[in-house]
Formats: sequence, structure tokens, C-alpha cells
Amino acid sequence: MSKAVIFDMDGVICHTNPFHSQAFKIFFEKRGVFPTEEQFQLHMYGKNNGYILSHFLGRKIMGQELLDLEFEKESLFREIYQPYVDPIPGFLDFFHCLRKEGFKTGVATSAPFANLELIGGKLDLFPHLESALASEHVTKHKPDPEVYLKTAANLSLSPAQCLVFEDSFSGVSAAKNAGMKVVGVLSSHSVDQLPECDLYIKDYLGLDVNKIDSLFE
Repeated sequence: MSKAVIFDMDGVICHTNPFHSQAFKIFFEKRGVFPTEEQFQLHMYGKNNGYILSHFLGRKIMGQELLDLEFEKESLFREIYQPYVDPIPGFLDFFHCLRKEGFKTGVATSAPFANLELIGGKLDLFPHLESALASEHVTKHKPDPEVYLKTAANLSLSPAQCLVFEDSFSGVSAAKNAGMKVVGVLSSHSVDQLPECDLYIKDYLGLDVNKIDSLFE
């Protein structure tokens, strides 16, 4: 049976959260708002920009204003992060082992496609992906399963043939809502902060493809 592994991006391929924090801090300080790290833990990591901006600015941000503010913040993030693009330890070896063993691979992120282009481009992932979806490709954000169901469709596989790597509550929920097995990546959350996963990892060092294969059974 064909099988696929689908990766979220932020906190799963690269540990970008500290750089998103920096970008949001600069963005919000310009507007006289000073969120704490604790508030970011609760209301930024794993959330979509519509939610984050509405929460911290204290009113519903939508439509063109959302597009404009999101563009400003994400441009800032790319500028800050560009010199530091670095995968979570062991990711690239593991990713290429999956490819050698015949797994299909995809990326499904809530971030804008320009961020995926930056990271996927620097790590040379695009030639090895059968699907690459970002926030522009969906109408409903995680925990809605849309991005994972669309990815499965792109891969011509059923949800049962897909396994997801996720690091956030909403991301793990989205994968489970899609009917997929999930590996929890503990880059920004602890086990008890996530819904139950089929396996938990801190990084990809020594992660065996056979172990992943066995989760499909």
C-alpha cells in the first residue's frame, strides 16, 4: 500500500517560533501592544494570523486589513529569519530516508506560501514533495482538517494512508480530525499540552523509518 508522511512546517521542519515571536513583538510594539512570552504560548503558537491579530489588537481583523497586516508581519518574519533557516536536528536525513523507502511526502502549513518558499527553497524540499499547501490554499484553518484532506487528495491517498508530524494543539487536532495518525513534535509544547498522539519526538535524530511504518498498522 502507498503511504505518505505529511509535515507541518513551523516547529516541525524548522524551529521558527522564536523568530515569529520577534517579528510579532516588533509588529505589536509599533502599535503600542506588548505581549508576554506566556501570552504568545497561549495565543500565537499554532494559531492562524486572523486569530492572533484579532486577539492581541482586541477587535476582529478581517478582509483586506487582515491581508495587509499579515503581509507586514510575515515580511518582517522572513527578513529576520532568512539568515537562520535551519532544520530541526535530523530532519533532512529522516526526510530523505522516507523518500528512499518509497513514502510520498507533503507539507501542510498555516503559514503563507512565501514562508514555505523561503524554507522549502533553502532546504531544497520542493523537488521531493508531492504536495505543498499553505494558508492561501484553504478556506478553513487548523484545527479544521481541510489542509490535511486536500493534501491527501493531492497525494491520491486516503487519510488512513497518511501520517502527520505536528507540534501544536490545533495542528494535532486537524490531523486527527482528518482521520490520520499523528507524531507529536515537542518543539514548543510538552506531551500534556497536546491531544494524544501515536508517537512523540523531540527531534529526528535516530528516528527510524521502520518505526514510522509500523504506526500505519
